[in-house]
Amino acid sequence: MQPSQDSEMLNCQMAKEKFKSLLIQTSKAFFMNVYLDTVGCRLNQSEIENYARQIRGAGHNLVSSLEQADLMALNSCSVTAPAASDSRQKIRQANRAGVDQIVVTGCWATLEPEKAAAMLGVTRVVPNSRKDNLMRDLLEIDPNKIDLQHIERQPIPGPRLRTRAFIKAQDGCDNHCTFCVTTIARGASRSRPPTEVIADINAALNGGALEIVLTGVHLGSWGYDFEQPDQLRSLVEQILDATDTPRLRLSSLEPWDLDEDFFSLWQDPRLCRHLHLPLQSGSASTLRRMARKTTPHDYSKLIEAARAAIPNVAITTDIITGFPGETEQEFSESLVFLEEMQFSSAHIFTYSARPGTAAASMANQVHNAARKERSAILREVVKTAKEKYQVSFLGQKLPVLWERAERLEDDLWKLNGLTDNYLRVKTQSNQPIWNQITLTKLTSLEDNLLVGAIS
Repeated sequence: MQPSQDSEMLNCQMAKEKFKSLLIQTSKAFFMNVYLDTVGCRLNQSEIENYARQIRGAGHNLVSSLEQADLMALNSCSVTAPAASDSRQKIRQANRAGVDQIVVTGCWATLEPEKAAAMLGVTRVVPNSRKDNLMRDLLEIDPNKIDLQHIERQPIPGPRLRTRAFIKAQDGCDNHCTFCVTTIARGASRSRPPTEVIADINAALNGGALEIVLTGVHLGSWGYDFEQPDQLRSLVEQILDATDTPRLRLSSLEPWDLDEDFFSLWQDPRLCRHLHLPLQSGSASTLRRMARKTTPHDYSKLIEAARAAIPNVAITTDIITGFPGETEQEFSESLVFLEEMQFSSAHIFTYSARPGTAAASMANQVHNAARKERSAILREVVKTAKEKYQVSFLGQKLPVLWERAERLEDDLWKLNGLTDNYLRVKTQSNQPIWNQITLTKLTSLEDNLLVGAIS
């Protein structure tokens, strides 16, 4: 073969490779496999569910694993040091999986954009202030050509698969709790109009959702920022009037936004009998240093009113141990108060100093070993109270929304679901029941989960 022929064949092969590369790039410009993930709160989950609707509306594909993805979008978190660490770990996993584009948004990316941008594989960092249009900008989606109201919500494939639909009603926060970095990351409180919230709920219901979870950074402040101020009660009433949702669950509510009359809403049985009311400490002096707008006494009165108005209500909370300056006396006060409240469950957080918060520079930082020891003590108290609450329902029949179905041997399926009052239930069935509500008898308690028998 002559040298000129060799050269021609080489040029031909290079042209083919160039054409193949161009074809791949062109196809990705028109069709993307997108993997969505998140760390942290329910609000982050609601935001990626909105991304999913935009992606599907534009004709792109949602995938269930990083290995399938051309693009990964991560909604990061920075509420604690472990949450920020989890966010970084997910970026590393995406890079190792060979994802072409890694886009990071959320609170960690907003607070530490340079660190996020410097991570291997990251192609874009989007702050919270621009995150709502992330997919439209990234995939060059013309909002005038996509009517999201006619795109049904569908569960996101992969680890973020959820039967329950998380709907964003509010964002940002005007409180200045001294431990919290969220105000810095998400800005001032902003409420979404009822028409937008209800439209998103109807899209979820049309997609088959049986439970709506209303979310926000400071959900209880919904409506405060309107030209004609409104209240969360009004939004809940409008949702119940305008939709046929089988279940409506409210996410975290600050206790100072509520009064006793608020609980009369639960006369409508579609409202889930579950209130998550963050306390953070059972010590009045610690609460003052935290700049929390409540006291143990006021909080106790609110819990009493809720339990009187809503039979068998599940009341859950958040507690921080080892907050700067927390003395043994203050910890003891918090411990006693926690025992008195008998929460059905609680998140116990070991204090984690967040850069930019007032608490991070406070004097008398508690030694890390003491923080962890106190957390362990409170977790035992919560475990005991939770078991007491669970056991009180043994023998009863409650509607369970089945959220997970895992195949076992012999054509059996392991099911895991949730009652309206936040009891986690497991059972076995010969059918892969998923996203259905069935009446279920609670028969025993096993490994911190109630065991049920479908009626």
